[in-house]
Amino acid sequence: MIRVPTIRSERGAVRITVLGAGAGGGLPQWNCGCVQCAAAREGLIPAMTQSTLAVSIDGAGWVLLNASPDLRHQLAACASLHPTSLRGSPVKAVVLTNGDVDHIAGLLTLREKTAMAVYATEATHRVLSENAVFDVLDPALVERKTIVLDRPFSPLPGLTITAYAVPGKIPLYLEGEAPDLELMGEQTVGLRLQSARHDVHYVPGCAVLHDWLVTRLEPADVVLFDGTIWSDDEMPASGTGSKTGARMGHVAMSGSDGSLERLSRLRGRRIYTHVNNTNPALMPDSDTRAAITAAGWEIATDGMEIIL
Repeated sequence: MIRVPTIRSERGAVRITVLGAGAGGGLPQWNCGCVQCAAAREGLIPAMTQSTLAVSIDGAGWVLLNASPDLRHQLAACASLHPTSLRGSPVKAVVLTNGDVDHIAGLLTLREKTAMAVYATEATHRVLSENAVFDVLDPALVERKTIVLDRPFSPLPGLTITAYAVPGKIPLYLEGEAPDLELMGEQTVGLRLQSARHDVHYVPGCAVLHDWLVTRLEPADVVLFDGTIWSDDEMPASGTGSKTGARMGHVAMSGSDGSLERLSRLRGRRIYTHVNNTNPALMPDSDTRAAITAAGWEIATDGMEIIL
């Protein structure tokens, strides 16, 4: 069972559990022997499953933000998400931010005849409908609801979510020879979560931080933001791959255009999630972690709770 580090405020009623804080592949990644993966295997730093959040207003009904390939393990590790009857689940809905494998594969875990809703943009629903394996989600029980950008919807009583386009790209498995790496549309979205008192943003994937997005995030109580890479050339420099962060559709933490600098004016709590196994900031004694801490940021961990 996950031991949950808890961040508390006495002002209201939004509960967020980080079920998985890692990027695609998690930590340690099965085929990687980098410094961070080796440290995780040795128990020197916490392992991470792939990124998913769970959100509740009353602690009884929950909505998942994305559904990672590790979802079965994540549900088992979180007592709040265990069944409360012979058959059923506190999970009432899933909201998808894109069609990446690390955000949709866990839907296949939810095929065992329990009613819920899956919210996604038309573009992401198209990804699901064009792959017959997702037909295991019984349409008589699992309602597919279409998100319209910038139009609020309510997957749980007391919780309003608004999806908005952020720069990104289509999923890797759908790429052509020259994909648009900063595409704006339904392919990649951020989520604004609102209760009667609180305002939280979840942006696990973002290719570039335009001024309008910085302005949109500034007043939030909590921002959980794309922490995939520390530097754009992280993977080529470490020998773990040839793609830059920009090529993967992720903005770096560091640099003049990076999230540490561009989001320095945020008023609320700042938490990096969707962190890649190659990111040196995962090492607690590193200069990169020190820079993140000095800038007022945290790195999410599996099981972290944020209670507002």
